[in-house]
Amino acid sequence: MSHGKRYTTARTEINSETFYEPLEAIEMVKKNATAKFDETVEAAVKLGIEVKHADQMVRGAVVLPHGTGKTRRVLVFAKGDKAKEAEDAGADFVGADDVVAKIQGGWLDFDVAVATPDMMAVVGRLGRILGPKGLMPNPKTGTVTADVVNAIREIKAGKIEYRAEKAGIIHAPIGKASFDVEKLMENLETLIDALVRAKPAAAKGQYLRSIAVSSTMGPGVKVNPQRIGTKVS
Repeated sequence: MSHGKRYTTARTEINSETFYEPLEAIEMVKKNATAKFDETVEAAVKLGIEVKHADQMVRGAVVLPHGTGKTRRVLVFAKGDKAKEAEDAGADFVGADDVVAKIQGGWLDFDVAVATPDMMAVVGRLGRILGPKGLMPNPKTGTVTADVVNAIREIKAGKIEYRAEKAGIIHAPIGKASFDVEKLMENLETLIDALVRAKPAAAKGQYLRSIAVSSTMGPGVKVNPQRIGTKVS
């Protein structure tokens, strides 16, 4: 894979064999985020888990204290009073069978879907469409809930979902390159804290194998996993 001049120049300033202090790593990512748009800063965390074993799957959600810098469009599947609550709470789209039909017709202009429990029988028909795109409401991420008001509030405030991929790696946004270093650091610590809390009992050996941070167009910077201050010992 070929990279542009900007990426190649940034790569020469980063030692791929060095594990940097978290703050230094974030500063390097910000310095090299020189695209003409506000790049997203992402963390990639490799966990010591066997994803093929169901009892070692790591999946959940966490509210980043400083948000992601992106306004997320929320769709709520609900009827009656719950639909009214969702509208009043600021949901971008609210509906039931009508929205299901719209999605089956190809509409997907939303970022997160929330559903009340009674709607899951209907929403279940969208599994093959929403599942592969990571948009299917799920109790583990708090998107299947009767408390639609709180769900919408958290998502709008910066709630993100995370899920380990086949190699046991979590990819998650922690903000924008325009964020202060301190805010990106707090978001990263909050993410790592959530992942540590989600550690499966069946996971053996070192759990936080590696951490790297990068911007949309920039190279990854390795972070010393022992230097991330979490609330969990």
